[in-house]
Amino acid sequence: MVSFVIPCYRSTLTLPGVVREICDTMEKLSAYTYEIVLVNDASPDDTMDVIRQIVRDVPGVTGIGLAKNFGQHAALMAGFHEVRGDIIVCLDDDGQTPASEVGKLLEQIEAGSDVVYARYSQKKHSLFRNFGSKVNERMTRVMLGKPKELYLSSYFAARRFIVEDMLHYENCYPYVIGLVLRATKNISNVDVTHREREAGSSGYTMKKLLALWFNGFTAFSIMPLRIATVIGMLTAAAGFLYGIYTVIKKFVNPAVPVGFSSMMSALVFIGGMIMLMLGLIGEYIGRMYISMNRSPQFVVREKVTGGEHGASDEGTVIG
Repeated sequence: MVSFVIPCYRSTLTLPGVVREICDTMEKLSAYTYEIVLVNDASPDDTMDVIRQIVRDVPGVTGIGLAKNFGQHAALMAGFHEVRGDIIVCLDDDGQTPASEVGKLLEQIEAGSDVVYARYSQKKHSLFRNFGSKVNERMTRVMLGKPKELYLSSYFAARRFIVEDMLHYENCYPYVIGLVLRATKNISNVDVTHREREAGSSGYTMKKLLALWFNGFTAFSIMPLRIATVIGMLTAAAGFLYGIYTVIKKFVNPAVPVGFSSMMSALVFIGGMIMLMLGLIGEYIGRMYISMNRSPQFVVREKVTGGEHGASDEGTVIG
């Protein structure tokens, strides 16, 4: 069985088309049975109403409504708790990730890969989103050890045991890419077409992207702490060498005035670096404290289930 997991946010206009495309595609791939899990990340529009209607109309669909907006990666984790398939496919709710090409991902999984990411030759996102993707790519390479040739995207397929390993992570700051990279190195890419967005706009703002990046490298890497240590050592060495230079300069030319401006600049610079490093350490400690308090990854407010493929259940609501 193939399980599709779709995090949903402001997708009233696009979600029915995505589900319809999945159903049409999987009818052609008759060797697989499938299910669809739709996770509403507390969208402020009528997305949950659309999900309820889809569950009533389409067999094999489960709808989950979260109590508040926990973010895309938490919504994926909520969906992972519901899947039953041997292969799990994650894609977007806006129609830009082509469900019609899921056969390419499934074929690569069958060929032996543990995880397969869709790779786009040209993304149809805005300049802002493309810039964010490049920053995220560089961050995962430096902080998480991602291979340079590996392309990461929100459209991917994974084997069951990878998702089960992800579910062992119970802290409140999930980062699916980090969980994948720590679980396996057997990851590959397949080329698919990235489409124009049919309606609406991306739910990712600069604030959300910054939060995602920061979560990625503080939850799964101590590299920022090591970088802070190196910067501290270099700053201390530069200050020591500058002190020696100042003493020698005074001995060579006693008439040279002691520079108040240079001293203040050095103090401000060093003070700023200390505050930056303390803030970084505080961020780690704060996340440890929140995790120790068992803050949840997500809270399910509502679960809507329908019948299996070929059944005629009207659907049930579990609140």
